[in-house]
Amino acid sequence: MSSTNFYQRPAALNRKHHRNLKLDTGKSNYLFAAHTNSLLLASTELIDAAASYPLVFVGNDGGPYTLAAMVGLNNAENLFVDAAGKWDAGSYVPAFVRRYPFVLSGGGGDGEPEMTVCIDEAFAGLNEAAGQPLFDTQGKETPLLAAAIDFLQHFHAEMLNTNAFAERLSTLGLLTARSFEVLRNGNKLVVEGVVIIDAEKLATLDDATVLAMVRSGDMALAHAHLLSLKQIPHLAVRMEERHSPQS
Repeated sequence: MSSTNFYQRPAALNRKHHRNLKLDTGKSNYLFAAHTNSLLLASTELIDAAASYPLVFVGNDGGPYTLAAMVGLNNAENLFVDAAGKWDAGSYVPAFVRRYPFVLSGGGGDGEPEMTVCIDEAFAGLNEAAGQPLFDTQGKETPLLAAAIDFLQHFHAEMLNTNAFAERLSTLGLLTARSFEVLRNGNKLVVEGVVIIDAEKLATLDDATVLAMVRSGDMALAHAHLLSLKQIPHLAVRMEERHSPQS
């Protein structure tokens, strides 16, 4: 699997440099996310997203892992964004996408990480002529920017929780790499190296561990993840329809 960073010119948001910047939501679309086949996902989104995408775990061999939604089977192709930049109607839009053009950057080190609010200066909806301002005349954050920062901070916290969820599964030995075969019109498509929960191992956990997972909510998330894998054939159908000569 691969994931594309769709921030072309991320820059730290600066009260002086970006004082007159405005966000024109009328120019918003999802073309910026059209060239990725996977998107990071918070565990709190897992149940909602499971109805739209196969949800898998991503990371280095042996971990650490986190969660991602598969939105395509080919590199640099999002099957849920059309040529006009519209997201597929009825499909869940991950927070990873909804936070754009803002993003938190930095962090790490000892203690609580310090994060910097950044914005993609390449976003077409940013200008100084039309839209909602990011700063008021005194240089203070407008409600729009304050809400965006709150969203970023909340998403960052949820991703830390997601990493911890994946670590608990990995510690229990539940995560494994698998390949899937999808047959379409006599052609075989192989999806390789997908890290998922081993359903057989999940079923053999001792009662105390199962009870702890149920009470923490991890078990519900695990089952939603396993059900989401039923979306892989539907993803193949989407790819076939997109590349059909009649499309």
